[in-house]
Amino acid sequence: MVTTTTTIGVLALQGGFAEHLNLLKRAADHLSTSGAPNQLAIDLIEVRTPEQLATCDALILPGGESTTLSLVASQSGLLDPLREFVKVSKKPVWGTCAGLILLCEEASATKRGGQELIGGLDVKVHRNHFGRQLQSFVQDVALPFLNSQGDHSSENNKPAAAPFPAVFIRAPVVEKTLQQQQETDTPRPPVEILAKYPSGGEGDDIVALRQGNVFGTSFHPELTDDVRIHVWWLDQVLKALRKD
Repeated sequence: MVTTTTTIGVLALQGGFAEHLNLLKRAADHLSTSGAPNQLAIDLIEVRTPEQLATCDALILPGGESTTLSLVASQSGLLDPLREFVKVSKKPVWGTCAGLILLCEEASATKRGGQELIGGLDVKVHRNHFGRQLQSFVQDVALPFLNSQGDHSSENNKPAAAPFPAVFIRAPVVEKTLQQQQETDTPRPPVEILAKYPSGGEGDDIVALRQGNVFGTSFHPELTDDVRIHVWWLDQVLKALRKD
């Protein structure tokens, strides 16, 4: 049996890329020992150049400072290749906090002059929704998409997943979904709301979502010891590649 190597990259321009790589390694080890139905070897790399990005089958955009990430990506000649990766090649991408901001089509509360975005999620995001860094906090959040992770039993018998210890640091939230502007004749998939944070006001804040190949979280799973979201996302990537 031929084993295919899958390359997972983490954008390593600024922010928490090392923490993501650590949890991805643990997630890959988990999948290799859990009997998950895949025959794919996994290679994890740091991405700083268009040439490195071109070798990747999937990518994580880490938390950090979104304006800085955008600026350094532009200076490194990565912005257009990233847009191609996400919106044309439609390879699996996950953005956390600042990475989520970059993957949205619009952002509010940006610094003077705005910032360039990669896009891919038909939503408008509000930067620093939860305040300054001193107002950072950890809150258990229900993540229904993690229900019965790794369990291939009947959908009707899936137990509820334990709450996830979500780390919010100057975190964004999704303000609204946008009217989709079709770039091709192929309809874009809908925006799926995967998790909300109780706001105490009118409605709850959207803190996890997915649209086709693009997944985003407002919080920082990489700053916890909980590997479940990385396992889930990596499993989603492998399933998508098997379909291709």
